[in-house]
Amino acid sequence: MLEKLKRRIPDAGDDLLLNDLIGDAEKFILAYTGRDRVPAALEGAQIAIAAVMFNRMGMEGELRHGEGGAERTAELLPEDIRRQLNPFRLAKAVGG
Repeated sequence: MLEKLKRRIPDAGDDLLLNDLIGDAEKFILAYTGRDRVPAALEGAQIAIAAVMFNRMGMEGELRHGEGGAERTAELLPEDIRRQLNPFRLAKAVGG
C-alpha cells in the first residue's frame, strides 16, 4: 500500500508519515463500516483516504479557506469515497 500512496503523492518522501496515514485511514474505515478488518475491495478507498489526510495536513479544523480570490473547501469524507464505503457498512442491531 505504501508504494501506491507514494505514487499518488510523489513529493511526500516520509515513509513513516505515509505508513501512519495508511494506518489512520484503516482505523477510519473500520469505525465507519463497523467491521473488524478492511475488505480487499476497499483497499483503494484506504489509499484515497490516506491521500486526503496528507493533503489536509495543516488544515486541521478548517472547513473553508479563502486566499487571493480562490476558495477551497475541505470535506471530512469526500462524497466519492463515501459512496465506496457505504455498501460495506454493517447494520447495527438495537436491543430493547
